[in-house]
Amino acid sequence: MSRLLVATTNAGKLSELRGLLAPLGFELLGLAEVDAIPEAPENGATFAENARSKALHYARASGLDTLADDSGLEVSALQGAPGVRSARFAGEHAQDSDNNRLLLERLRGETDRRARFVCALCLVENGRPSLEADGVCQGTLLEQARGDGGFGYDPLFVPDDAPPPARSFAELTREEKQSLSHRGRALAVLRATLSARGANAP
Repeated sequence: MSRLLVATTNAGKLSELRGLLAPLGFELLGLAEVDAIPEAPENGATFAENARSKALHYARASGLDTLADDSGLEVSALQGAPGVRSARFAGEHAQDSDNNRLLLERLRGETDRRARFVCALCLVENGRPSLEADGVCQGTLLEQARGDGGFGYDPLFVPDDAPPPARSFAELTREEKQSLSHRGRALAVLRATLSARGANAP
């Protein structure tokens, strides 16, 4: 089984990835399971650039093949903001509640509530990017938070493709969210590519 470092300290994200990638022959490790590595800079202009730079950073520091993602929310009325600064929308050390509060303030009185979540994944093997995938989930933003699940902007985001009644990501089950979310869709592409590569291996 191949060891694969996932560039995250989020236990929930790591658990989700283990369920999806373990059947393909990967033993997944989180950043908490390897020697301390300085945090990767995130100064790219796109999610794909950030995912690639993070994957390369942690792969070089650890000597392990590495999977990294970068994701965030793009809001139509804010011309795509917060975008790559989604986690830092309200400041470098902002909490989810701070970011959500600022987003609602910026959208006060706004009738265009369209938004989308975007995820970019990058897999680095043998020191070089080998696979990249992305996923998008279109939706609308509520005027107040709903639900206790998820994280980030989940309590404000209602995906277009969710079965009725309309629910925020924070109101969906983990399985429902995974089937609809930007990250779930990007992972599905990555998994399909890895499966096909394995099937075609000599």
